[in-house]
Formats: sequence, structure tokens, C-alpha cells
Amino acid sequence: MATLLHIDSSVFSADVSASRAVTRVFRETWERQDPRNQVVYRDLHDAPVPHLTAEAHLAGLTDPAGRSPGQRLALACRQELIAELEAADAVLIGAPMYNYTIASTLKAWLDNVILPGRTAGDAPSLKGTPVTVVASRGGSYAPGTPKEPYEYVQNYLTAVLGDILALDVDFIVPELTMAPVTPAMAELVPLFEKSRARALEEAADRAGLLAARLAA
Repeated sequence: MATLLHIDSSVFSADVSASRAVTRVFRETWERQDPRNQVVYRDLHDAPVPHLTAEAHLAGLTDPAGRSPGQRLALACRQELIAELEAADAVLIGAPMYNYTIASTLKAWLDNVILPGRTAGDAPSLKGTPVTVVASRGGSYAPGTPKEPYEYVQNYLTAVLGDILALDVDFIVPELTMAPVTPAMAELVPLFEKSRARALEEAADRAGLLAARLAA
């Protein structure tokens, strides 16, 4: 039995969101692989976590004996999120691109779970935990495209998840998701459909392989 922490951050509902469609396939494959597998789900759009405050930030840097009541309360909220993350055998994150970067709700979650001396630092508690990020985007920001310099989702999350938290990061990237609803992008619809099909296939493949690996 293994536990998947599944996080979505799309502002759109499941019947519209490109990232939610792919994370759903991943999750369903994960559950089918072994009926004992568990899923802990957080929808950061429907139930956002608090943005980092001065008290919450300083609480993590203050000696426990010197923390104020407010700092202890603020840190308790962060510790709950961290414990949930630490308890996961694998992590799945839906991270659509908004204005070249991630949703503010996902940034708030990351700010809460990055805690020096625990999840970050010389001995990060999450080191090696596999995380799959579904980084959907309306256009193409692939290497060689005109918008490549504006790609701040994969680059940012590689730095935060991989370098700071020491997670083992993989990306699934469905792109050109605005093509079906943008007349100027009509000629790109076939490329969107191909990208979507590839992303759904990758989600199923990776979930199955990961679940099998963790069960071994």
C-alpha cells in the first residue's frame, strides 16, 4: 500500500481544466494499480491554504522556546501541511500556467511547506520522494519557440521542488490548451490534440510504473 498526495491548483472545473484532466487519469491509474493505494487530495483553488505571514515565516526561524503564541499557532498550520507531505510516498501536482507562472494558491502552499531545518537545508526530510507535475499551458514555451524565455513554471518548480525540497521531479506538459477556444490559434488545434493525448498517455504510464515500483 502506498499514499499519493494529489494537489490541484487550476481555477477551472474538472470538465474544463487541462491539468485536472491529466491528474485525474494519473490518480485513477494509481488507484486501479492496487486497491489498497490511498490518495490524499487537496484542491488549492476550492480550499486555499493561508498565504505566508510574517509570524508564520519567523516562527520557522525562531527557537521553539522563544516563539510567541501567535508564532506557535502559525507554525502549527504549516506543520500540518508539511506532515501531510512527508507522509506521502508520491506526490502529484496540477500546475497550470497563469501569466507565465504558477497559480498564487500553489505558491502559497509551497511557501508553507518549505521550512529550513526540516524540509529544506542540509538534510531535507522529503529527499527522493517522487513528484509528478502536470504543467499545462495555453501556448508553447518549448525550447526554440519564441516564448521560451517566458517559461517560469518548469524552471521555477524544478528549482523549488528539486533543489530546495530535494524531491525527484518529473513533468508532464500538455500545451497549446488555448487553441480550441482561440480563433487565431485554430491551425494549432491538431498539435494541441496530439499534446493532450500524449499527456494523458504519459500520466497513465507513469502512475502505473510508480505504483508498481513502490509496491515492490
